[in-house]
Parts: sequence; structure tokens; C-alpha cells
Amino acid sequence: MATLTLAGAISSSAAVKSPRFPLAKKLRYPSQIIQCAAREERCGCMDSCCSFKEMRNVACGLLAAWALTAASPVFAANQRLPPLSTESNRCERAFVGNTIGQANGVYDKPLDLRFCDYTNEKSNLKGKSLAAALMSDAKFDGADMSEVVMSKAYAVGASFKGVDFSNAVIDRVNFGKANLQGAVFKNTVLSGSTFDNAQLQDAVFEDTIIGYIDLQKLCTNSTINEEGRAELGCR
Repeated sequence: MATLTLAGAISSSAAVKSPRFPLAKKLRYPSQIIQCAAREERCGCMDSCCSFKEMRNVACGLLAAWALTAASPVFAANQRLPPLSTESNRCERAFVGNTIGQANGVYDKPLDLRFCDYTNEKSNLKGKSLAAALMSDAKFDGADMSEVVMSKAYAVGASFKGVDFSNAVIDRVNFGKANLQGAVFKNTVLSGSTFDNAQLQDAVFEDTIIGYIDLQKLCTNSTINEEGRAELGCR
């Protein structure tokens, strides 16, 4: 079946069984308010008045551009991760997950799953919230991760071979260099996630819900086979 875009998925609320989350949010910059309202000014010389207004508009535009740049979050290409957690039960915490901030990656305590092994885990990960989880170099091969909520997770270099992501919400996850061979994304929301140099051979994308821009980026992955490309609607 053909992949649904996010625009088409909005009208079919029953398509996803996972918890709802905002697919987009407006950026706010409360700390910097710039007012560039034009005022009616009477000038004795029309030419000098117009010239003044033009200079004021240019200056105001530059100030607004600077404020937006300063207020916008900047993320480094090679983001440094925190030190590996020393908690003895850090891997088992995935079976509980995060109880707050599912969509925004907010957490009361870091969920550090790096280098953990969940191979063939069939019950304890299903439906869990793994928001902002650090998952790099972890193994989830053959696990049932259906209906999970993964928002802003970092899964670079992790292994998800044959993982079932059916009905999951995978939002802004970094899958760079991850092994996703045979992973099942049936009726899965894929929004804002990246798959740079990821292995996606034999991955299933039946009824995947994905935005147009995200789809274009995903279709550049040459490891997706012809069936997967057809399910996604790659051109």
C-alpha cells in the first residue's frame, strides 16, 4: 500500500494508535521583542523623509535578523554526549521509559541506553516512551518496539535489525549509521528523523506516515530496496 503523507494522515485520526504529539510547533522568542512599526511622519522635504524611512526599515530588518539568529538554538554537527551513566540499572530503565515530555524530549532523568543489549526483547519495550533516550551502539535486534514513542532520541550506530516499529511514533530521531535491516515501519509516524548512512535493506514501509520533505530525504538512501521505495512512493 502507498505511504501516507502527514497532510493526508491528519484527516484519518484512527491511522495511528500511538499517543498524540504535536507534529509542529511555533518557535517563540519571548526574550527579544522587536517592534518595527512605521509611524506617520510629516516631513518638510519629501525626498529626505523617504530616505530616512528607507534607512530605518533597512536597519530594523537587520536588527530583526540578528535577534532571530541569536535566539534560535544552534546545534553542533558533532554534538558531545554526556558521560556514560554509572547506574547499575540504566539498561533496565528502558522497560519503564520516560513518564513525562513524550513529544518534546523532556525528562526528569537521562535515559542512557548506550551499549545495552535488548536482542529479541518481545514484551518489555512495547508501548514505552523513550523520549530523548541515548541509544547509540545499543542492540535491539528482533525486539518488539511497536507503539513506542521515540522523540528526540539519539540512536547513531545502534542496531535495530528486524525490529517491529508498527504503530510507533518516531519523531526527530537520529538514526545515523544505524542498522535497520528488515525493520518494520507499518503505520508508523516518521517525522523529522534522519537516516544518514543507515542500512535499510528489506525495511518495510507499509502505510508509513511521513512528511514530504522527510520523504525526499529518506528516498536518497540507496539501501532501500525496490519494494520499500514503492511503499514509500519514492520517485
